[in-house]
Amino acid sequence: MKALILVGGFGTRLRPLTLSLPKPLVDFANKPMILHQIEALKAIGVTEVVLAINYQPEIMLNFLKDFEEKLCIKITCSQEMEPLGTAGPLALARDKLIDDSGEPFFVLNSDVISEFPLKEMIEFHKAHGKEASIMVTKVDEPSKYGVVLLDEETGEVKEFVEKPQIFVGNKINAGIYLLNPSVLDRIPLKPTSIEKQIFPKIACENQLYAMVLPGFWMDIGQPRDYLTGLRLYLNYLRRISSPLLASGPHIIGNVVMEETSQIGEGCLIGPDVAVGPGCVVESGVRLSRCSVMQGARIKEHAVVSGSIVGWHSTVGEWAHIENMSVLGEDVHVRDEVYCNGGLVLPHKEIKTNIDRPEIVM
Repeated sequence: MKALILVGGFGTRLRPLTLSLPKPLVDFANKPMILHQIEALKAIGVTEVVLAINYQPEIMLNFLKDFEEKLCIKITCSQEMEPLGTAGPLALARDKLIDDSGEPFFVLNSDVISEFPLKEMIEFHKAHGKEASIMVTKVDEPSKYGVVLLDEETGEVKEFVEKPQIFVGNKINAGIYLLNPSVLDRIPLKPTSIEKQIFPKIACENQLYAMVLPGFWMDIGQPRDYLTGLRLYLNYLRRISSPLLASGPHIIGNVVMEETSQIGEGCLIGPDVAVGPGCVVESGVRLSRCSVMQGARIKEHAVVSGSIVGWHSTVGEWAHIENMSVLGEDVHVRDEVYCNGGLVLPHKEIKTNIDRPEIVM
């Protein structure tokens, strides 16, 4: 069985982190976000993953080479020379997705995190026997999305309503699909939207069914949603009693922490925190609702809350990094500085307080 992951473009919503790495390689809960998807695909028998990419393919493939060997799964690349939307990449990768087996293939958006109930989706697809299945998820504010209207008993998709101003339903496309090879015959090799152009046509022929995703879901392509997704993912680890969760007198709530990280005395870490490999957290530090990425150092009595600290960055003594601040790679915050919601470019030094700039140069 095969799968295609829509890697997307430049990752502008997750800058400054994506100034150092393509978005799918940005750490989420201490592993590249795309690796969560590849591991889930491998677990249900997928043998080859095709990455549909138009930005930095060499970096992506070189990075994933080790994981290809460890997971015993083939990872290849289909490179767009021009943006092809969300459907065009499937047409471009047609020869990589079709084989003699005639099996359906998965398509996933690279910045989606969930419990990935892919085995259940295969069973659902076989049960209805039609051309395409999509995963949908319930949201609190459907007016921000395209709503999927479906038969609640059978799952047959009836209609798509883009950003409805009156309530018509609360289920939206979750960016996880299982498609028969025949779907590729519907997609031209040009910029095409699978959501707006392809799926509505399939639905009109009564060939599209939707499965309601159990558990959590989040598009983690921007900082606020990234941290919300981290909270949901850690809650999921708690629910399944995962050994990945850290424990100890300095831990509050759900925390993942690499064994190679160093934690000083008198720290308070959690809830909803990820501490990456090689991090140094000195004494008296307070971490909550944040991600601290590989090689970062948080100095004595600093506070990081509701923020992301990029790779190999330093937060000075008594500094406060709060309120959706995002430090890029190798950012150095001086002692006693207060960062309140700033986005800080890689390889910068912050000497004075900042208050919600768009980008600190």
